[in-house]
Amino acid sequence: MKDFLDKNRILLGALALTLIAGLVVIAQRWGVEAENKTYDVVLDYSELELLAEQSEHDIAWWLEQFRDMGITRVGLTEESLSSLMEKSPMAVTATMMDELMQDANWRSNYPERFVRQMEERGYDRFDVLVEVAGQEAIDFVTEAIGARFPAGSFLLDIDNGLSSQYRYEPVLRAYILLDGSVNDTLYEATYSYRDTKGKGFAERNDIASSKLMAISLGLMPEKVELIQGLGMEIIPRTMSYNGHNDTRYAQAVVAGYEKHGIVPEYIIAGGEAVIGYDDGEFALDYIRDNHITVGLIETNVQRENIIQSGIEKVARGTDLNTVRVFSVWNYIQFRYGFYGYEGAEEIENTLFRTIVERNIRVIYFKPIKQTSNSYAYITDIGVYRDMFDGLNARLARHGISMGRASVMENYQPARLLLLALGLGAGICGALLPGTFLPMRRKWTLALAGAAAVCVAGAWVVMPNTFRLLSSFASAVVFACLAAAFFLQAAKRAGQTIPARSSLRRILPVSAGVLVIAVLLSLAGAVMTAAPLSSTDFMLELGIFRGVKAAQLLPLAFFCLLYVSYYGVFEKSRTSNTLQIRDIVSALRWTIPVWALVLAGLAGLVGYYYLARTGNEADVPISTLELLARNVLEEIFLARPRTKEFLVAFPAIMLSVYCAVRRMPFWTAVFGLAGTIGLTSVCNTFMHIRTPLYLGFIRTGLSLVFGILLGCVYMLCFDLLCRLGRLLRKKYVEAE
Repeated sequence: MKDFLDKNRILLGALALTLIAGLVVIAQRWGVEAENKTYDVVLDYSELELLAEQSEHDIAWWLEQFRDMGITRVGLTEESLSSLMEKSPMAVTATMMDELMQDANWRSNYPERFVRQMEERGYDRFDVLVEVAGQEAIDFVTEAIGARFPAGSFLLDIDNGLSSQYRYEPVLRAYILLDGSVNDTLYEATYSYRDTKGKGFAERNDIASSKLMAISLGLMPEKVELIQGLGMEIIPRTMSYNGHNDTRYAQAVVAGYEKHGIVPEYIIAGGEAVIGYDDGEFALDYIRDNHITVGLIETNVQRENIIQSGIEKVARGTDLNTVRVFSVWNYIQFRYGFYGYEGAEEIENTLFRTIVERNIRVIYFKPIKQTSNSYAYITDIGVYRDMFDGLNARLARHGISMGRASVMENYQPARLLLLALGLGAGICGALLPGTFLPMRRKWTLALAGAAAVCVAGAWVVMPNTFRLLSSFASAVVFACLAAAFFLQAAKRAGQTIPARSSLRRILPVSAGVLVIAVLLSLAGAVMTAAPLSSTDFMLELGIFRGVKAAQLLPLAFFCLLYVSYYGVFEKSRTSNTLQIRDIVSALRWTIPVWALVLAGLAGLVGYYYLARTGNEADVPISTLELLARNVLEEIFLARPRTKEFLVAFPAIMLSVYCAVRRMPFWTAVFGLAGTIGLTSVCNTFMHIRTPLYLGFIRTGLSLVFGILLGCVYMLCFDLLCRLGRLLRKKYVEAE
């Protein structure tokens, strides 16, 4: 290691300068995150209505209770044909023509004049026929359709005659035919007919509905008056669908807002797009002129945001006046009495992690449901009060409070700093061959120069991709450099410390090696996070790619290093370079059965490790581990990563111990496990949405606990080794 440092002084100095550039970016990002300390809650009115129906109180009482908790904003979805049919006092019916046309006598159910107009106009099975009764319903529906749909896209008939101004005398019934297309049509899931032998006969796709039935027609006046009368603010939810979302539609939507005196605090787009996206930038102008904050809705797998047409364009067009929104998905609503808790503790835990770890600043809250009945709500207001009180108390430790959602400043790292970060990754990569090959200084310098040229070219030609490549490369090469350090240090300890030395002598050395290795990985974490430390990545408008590759490549590099330093489990190898005979020995090695069994076990462990990675993990986490995580979150400001302090960090200490005891096989096993921890440190900072202070605290706690557990593990392993020697001496050697 000393020779490596002496030979690469120039490059290591340059690497230190690039690390300073990374720390500058990290400090600037830290300042941005420090101001992002307020979250908001928006109540879902529709589900709150359903909750009120199942309780002894009306919707107004429930709204008052939440208002008293400090929650003053209500998400109110605009009415549509579907909602008017399902849960409104208005007499509205909307039917697909496909369904009507299957009845030969359907014409007899409608006025002759209207049917004749339909015949003259023409219709098909993708159209929607709407029937409305009562003056209030007719006024609401016809005015909304007249304002939102072009005149030629629908046919309207009222029993006392049609007026082009859409203003009518009191009438009893109105009929509307909306022109639909195959692009608007919604189908049932494909199914097949079966014969008497159970064999499939023919597949069928039945028309179920149309997007036309979901298009927003306006806010229900009675609901608006109720919410505003309680002193609460409405966050309108408008459903917009491509092909029916032009400027005309957007102007009608905004006119509806203005009619009720609503200027939304947040725009949380519904449906497929932001309003008016079909033919212009109406939404961008409206949002920018009224200083409205754009909501980015996180997906239900807690990664990235829901893709809606125009949402990213609007977010960037408003200089990222944007917040991330967490919708309480139905699987979260069911977590009452979950994991053995008595109440809503696990939902509180979910909201806590959402706000603290993922830069979520708006919670779109839906009432809690019973685990055993997906239609039954928890109607005890005390449950909600306790949950939000507990949540706010825990958030206060992080300096986060309830109020208007804070918006992060649009921070972008300077381009020259990004170049320095890319050069740092290139220099570190150029140093790696020297850790296992007999590289002369001039060749290492030449390799670093070539890397610098490539980095500079990528910086000029593809600046956006450059950030991702720089971040990915840093995550890999610094973890590899840390692995090379601890393996060289372990071998050096084995060469300088007598094999029979006491644990008292080995423990400080192994702990020191672990600390330095983690610090090297932490430097890589800084270089990984810095290129992507812009606000758009913190809002997950862009995300880090290649997490699994960044975890696997250092493990493969460790295997290469081990063969270079130890050959095939050699106890007295002096060189630290890869040789031809190492490859030949590996190819000629007669693999014993125990090695095959161990390889199989390693494969299973590797699969489990990778399958658990990410929010879409293939392997579920056990209830016991989840409960343990919850306890750690409540005790500490940030939860240390389980695989680091329980496995990987103690394994690095055990690898040093085994090197001293001249046990090369176990040095390899524990060293490979330890390398997982070094990649994990970088992985912690690959989650760009997570505030930096959590990553540093998490790594620090993992290191402290890892050292403590490493001492315990080492003592236990030492006792097992002694016991093994006694048993071998007593039985094997005696026999």
